Amino acid sequence: GMGGIVTFTGAVRRHSRGTTVEKLEYSAYDSMAIREMTRLCDEIEAEVAGCKLAVEHRVGALAIGDVAVVIAAAAPHRAEAFTACRAMIDRLKDRVPIWKKEFGEDGAEWIGLGP
Repeated sequence: GMGGIVTFTGAVRRHSRGTTVEKLEYSAYDSMAIREMTRLCDEIEAEVAGCKLAVEHRVGALAIGDVAVVIAAAAPHRAEAFTACRAMIDRLKDRVPIWKKEFGEDGAEWIGLGP
């Protein structure tokens, strides 16, 4: 009965912040990350009328082109599905305890661990 289904797939990219990336490594506080992603699904589903969400994020070493995160949002109409999908990726990056380490020509660096 859903009229709009939107998916987002985030893949490891070759270039980031002006440097060449060789690989990424994601680490997570697993139980808290799962709990927070579930909470985000519930939160966004309550905010966006009729939507349903699913999300999966990988951890460990990932090569260029590997999929890191997948989100699916379904809603009665496309606008709501896009809104829910965008809200999920934005909030996931802000609130879920998953950390990214980039490996490149100049060594390794943790990304997004604070100001």
